[in-house]
Formats: sequence, structure tokens, C-alpha cells
Amino acid sequence: MNTIQVDILNPKAGKLLQDLADMNLIAIKDTASDSFLKVVAQLRKKAQKNPITLDEITKEVELVRAKRYAKEKK
Repeated sequence: MNTIQVDILNPKAGKLLQDLADMNLIAIKDTASDSFLKVVAQLRKKAQKNPITLDEITKEVELVRAKRYAKEKK
């Protein structure tokens, strides 16, 4: 089974999709809320409880850069 997202631009297309669902050829599920946005909201909520400092960000960036440059020199 393949899953795709379809944006309906014309109401007639919605009727066609509903007809296909009535014939049990497709299943229509309402995606009222975007799961990606839910994850982002959870991450933001978690970050508010324990905010990261600029020094912590700088240290992490420098660590990643050091690893990257070490790979390039090999």
C-alpha cells in the first residue's frame, strides 16, 4: 500500500476521490493536524524549560567543525 498526500484544488476532484473511496479502491483519512508541526511544538516546549546558552551553541558548533576538518585532512 502506498500513501500520498493530495491537495484538492477543485471540488469536483474531491467528489471523484469520494467515489473511489465508496468503491473501496482508496481510503481517505483526514489529516487535520500536521504531525511535523506537533513535533516542532514539542521541541519548542521542551527548549523553553531548559534553554540553551550561546556558549553551549558555540561549543557544539566548534566541535562539529573540528570533526569535519579532521575528516577532510585525512
